[in-house]
Amino acid sequence: MKSKRVALFRAASILSLLVIAGVMMVIGRGHTVYLDNKSMDYNGQTYAALYKIVAFVDGEQVASLSGRERGMATCIGQGLGVALEVTREKDGEEQSFTVTLPLPYSMDGIIINLPAYLAGLPAEAYLSEFIPAPEPSEDEDSETDVLPGDEILPDEELLGDI
Repeated sequence: MKSKRVALFRAASILSLLVIAGVMMVIGRGHTVYLDNKSMDYNGQTYAALYKIVAFVDGEQVASLSGRERGMATCIGQGLGVALEVTREKDGEEQSFTVTLPLPYSMDGIIINLPAYLAGLPAEAYLSEFIPAPEPSEDEDSETDVLPGDEILPDEELLGDI
Protein backbone atom coordinates (compact mmCIF):
# COMPACT_ATOMS: atom_id res chain seq x y z
CA MET A 1 0.00 0.00 0.00
CA LYS A 2 2.80 2.39 0.94
CA SER A 3 4.78 1.66 -2.26
CA LYS A 4 1.72 2.39 -4.45
CA ARG A 5 1.28 5.70 -2.69
CA VAL A 6 4.96 6.62 -3.11
CA ALA A 7 4.85 5.63 -6.80
CA LEU A 8 1.68 7.71 -7.28
CA PHE A 9 3.29 10.80 -5.69
CA ARG A 10 6.43 10.37 -7.78
CA ALA A 11 4.41 10.03 -10.99
CA ALA A 12 2.28 13.06 -10.09
CA SER A 13 5.35 15.19 -9.32
CA ILE A 14 7.08 14.17 -12.57
CA LEU A 15 3.91 14.90 -14.55
CA SER A 16 3.52 18.32 -12.91
CA LEU A 17 7.17 19.17 -13.67
CA LEU A 18 6.67 18.17 -17.31
CA VAL A 19 3.56 20.36 -17.56
CA ILE A 20 5.39 23.32 -16.01
CA ALA A 21 8.35 22.78 -18.35
CA GLY A 22 6.03 22.68 -21.37
CA VAL A 23 4.27 25.89 -20.36
CA MET A 24 7.56 27.69 -19.67
CA MET A 25 8.97 26.52 -22.98
CA VAL A 26 6.13 28.19 -24.84
CA ILE A 27 5.66 31.41 -22.86
CA GLY A 28 9.26 31.93 -21.82
CA ARG A 29 10.94 31.26 -25.14
CA GLY A 30 13.45 33.96 -26.01
CA HIS A 31 13.93 35.14 -29.57
CA THR A 32 16.55 37.32 -31.19
CA VAL A 33 14.77 39.36 -33.83
CA TYR A 34 16.71 41.16 -36.55
CA LEU A 35 14.93 44.12 -38.14
CA ASP A 36 16.06 44.73 -41.72
CA ASN A 37 15.69 47.89 -43.77
CA LYS A 38 16.92 46.32 -47.00
CA SER A 39 15.51 46.16 -50.51
CA MET A 40 14.06 42.83 -51.56
CA ASP A 41 12.53 41.18 -54.60
CA TYR A 42 9.32 39.21 -54.29
CA ASN A 43 7.34 37.77 -57.20
CA GLY A 44 9.30 39.88 -59.67
CA GLN A 45 8.64 43.15 -57.87
CA THR A 46 11.29 45.11 -55.95
CA TYR A 47 10.46 46.62 -52.58
CA ALA A 48 12.99 49.39 -51.91
CA ALA A 49 14.56 50.12 -48.55
CA LEU A 50 13.03 53.07 -46.73
CA TYR A 51 14.97 56.24 -45.94
CA LYS A 52 14.84 55.79 -42.16
CA ILE A 53 13.10 53.53 -39.64
CA VAL A 54 13.29 53.96 -35.88
CA ALA A 55 12.08 50.92 -33.91
CA PHE A 56 10.94 50.89 -30.29
CA VAL A 57 10.24 47.78 -28.20
CA ASP A 58 8.61 48.34 -24.80
CA GLY A 59 9.17 52.09 -25.16
CA GLU A 60 12.93 51.66 -25.62
CA GLN A 61 14.63 52.47 -28.92
CA VAL A 62 16.26 49.29 -30.23
CA ALA A 63 17.24 50.42 -33.73
CA SER A 64 17.59 53.42 -35.98
CA LEU A 65 17.90 52.07 -39.50
CA SER A 66 18.87 53.83 -42.69
CA GLY A 67 18.74 51.97 -46.00
CA ARG A 68 20.59 48.64 -46.05
CA GLU A 69 20.97 48.41 -42.27
CA ARG A 70 19.93 45.81 -39.70
CA GLY A 71 19.00 46.24 -36.05
CA MET A 72 18.39 43.71 -33.32
CA ALA A 73 15.88 43.22 -30.52
CA THR A 74 15.44 40.44 -27.99
CA CYS A 75 12.00 39.40 -26.87
CA ILE A 76 10.46 36.76 -24.65
CA GLY A 77 7.33 34.95 -25.76
CA GLN A 78 5.68 34.21 -29.06
CA GLY A 79 5.01 37.78 -30.20
CA LEU A 80 6.94 40.97 -30.82
CA GLY A 81 5.29 44.32 -30.19
CA VAL A 82 7.18 47.08 -31.95
CA ALA A 83 6.47 50.76 -32.59
CA LEU A 84 7.94 52.07 -35.84
CA GLU A 85 8.61 55.64 -36.91
CA VAL A 86 9.03 55.47 -40.68
CA THR A 87 10.36 58.12 -43.05
CA ARG A 88 9.91 56.75 -46.58
CA GLU A 89 12.11 59.31 -48.38
CA LYS A 90 14.51 62.09 -47.50
CA ASP A 91 12.71 65.18 -46.15
CA GLY A 92 9.50 63.13 -46.19
CA GLU A 93 6.80 62.98 -43.58
CA GLU A 94 7.29 60.65 -40.62
CA GLN A 95 4.61 57.99 -40.12
CA SER A 96 4.08 55.95 -36.97
CA PHE A 97 3.00 52.33 -36.85
CA THR A 98 2.46 49.97 -33.94
CA VAL A 99 2.58 46.32 -34.90
CA THR A 100 2.46 43.00 -33.11
CA LEU A 101 4.10 40.19 -35.00
CA PRO A 102 3.63 36.52 -34.13
CA LEU A 103 6.99 34.78 -33.98
CA PRO A 104 7.46 31.19 -35.10
CA TYR A 105 8.39 28.86 -32.29
CA SER A 106 10.78 26.86 -34.45
CA MET A 107 13.19 29.74 -35.19
CA ASP A 108 15.83 31.14 -32.85
CA GLY A 109 17.11 34.04 -34.92
CA ILE A 110 14.34 35.72 -36.92
CA ILE A 111 14.82 38.31 -39.66
CA ILE A 112 11.93 40.66 -40.39
CA ASN A 113 12.25 42.71 -43.56
CA LEU A 114 10.41 45.91 -42.62
CA PRO A 115 9.88 47.32 -46.15
CA ALA A 116 8.24 44.02 -47.18
CA TYR A 117 6.15 43.92 -44.00
CA LEU A 118 4.98 47.52 -44.43
CA ALA A 119 4.10 46.76 -48.06
CA GLY A 120 1.60 44.17 -46.79
CA LEU A 121 3.38 41.09 -48.12
CA PRO A 122 2.68 37.67 -46.57
CA ALA A 123 4.83 36.27 -43.76
CA GLU A 124 6.87 34.00 -46.06
CA ALA A 125 8.07 37.15 -47.85
CA TYR A 126 9.12 39.30 -44.89
CA LEU A 127 10.01 36.61 -42.33
CA SER A 128 13.09 34.39 -42.55
CA GLU A 129 15.49 32.57 -40.27
CA PHE A 130 18.89 34.04 -39.49
CA ILE A 131 21.60 31.51 -40.27
CA PRO A 132 25.05 32.76 -39.32
CA ALA A 133 27.78 32.28 -41.89
CA PRO A 134 30.23 29.58 -40.86
CA GLU A 135 33.59 30.85 -39.75
CA PRO A 136 36.32 30.09 -42.24
CA SER A 137 38.40 27.24 -40.91
CA GLU A 138 41.98 26.65 -41.77
CA ASP A 139 42.71 23.33 -43.35
CA GLU A 140 43.94 21.25 -40.44
CA ASP A 141 46.07 19.09 -42.72
CA SER A 142 47.97 22.07 -44.16
CA GLU A 143 50.08 22.45 -41.02
CA THR A 144 50.86 18.76 -40.77
CA ASP A 145 51.70 18.12 -44.42
CA VAL A 146 55.14 16.66 -44.76
CA LEU A 147 57.04 17.55 -47.89
CA PRO A 148 59.51 15.11 -49.42
CA GLY A 149 62.84 15.38 -47.60
CA ASP A 150 61.17 16.75 -44.44
CA GLU A 151 60.44 13.35 -42.89
CA ILE A 152 61.48 12.81 -39.34
CA LEU A 153 63.79 9.84 -39.34
CA PRO A 154 64.27 7.51 -36.42
CA ASP A 155 67.52 8.00 -34.52
CA GLU A 156 69.15 4.90 -36.03
CA GLU A 157 68.70 6.19 -39.58
CA LEU A 158 70.16 9.58 -38.63
CA LEU A 159 73.29 8.08 -37.17
CA GLY A 160 73.80 5.59 -39.97
CA ASP A 161 76.38 2.89 -39.58
CA ILE A 162 78.90 4.28 -37.15
